[in-house]
Amino acid sequence: MKKTPLLISLMLVGFLLNACSLRDDAAELYHLEQPLKAEINIPSEFSASEEESIEAVLTQNGKKVENPDFVHFEIWKQDGSLHYPMEEAEVLGNGIYRVSKEFNQDGLYFVKVHASSEDSLIIPQKQFIVGELTESELEFLQEGTRPDTPAEEHHH
Repeated sequence: MKKTPLLISLMLVGFLLNACSLRDDAAELYHLEQPLKAEINIPSEFSASEEESIEAVLTQNGKKVENPDFVHFEIWKQDGSLHYPMEEAEVLGNGIYRVSKEFNQDGLYFVKVHASSEDSLIIPQKQFIVGELTESELEFLQEGTRPDTPAEEHHH
């Protein structure tokens, strides 16, 4: 009589192990994410009181991204004296997206690109210099301090 509970237990363990076995098509069942990539292009020099363009080239799976979910640019000055609100990028075609701004103040700036395509979200950031830097901005760069990012606002 003691063999029956043992036999039932062994059968139950067998069913559980069988249910956990790897399927031949298991790899096909999972969505393989193709990460979105952005190359941020900034002019080598900025002219005072002239509108300058910052571009982002989006690629995914080795191809230019023509129809992303969204592409927004956010630009601010390191010392907090200037912050352009996040705005939708202008579409130039061939995976290139642009924002144009007039930079009237010298200093250290940051641009952040918020982009999404096919369930891949990226928010790369790049720093750039307009004109001359202040002492505090030079110290900031020498210390390698992380930038003070503006308050996170999500308007996607």
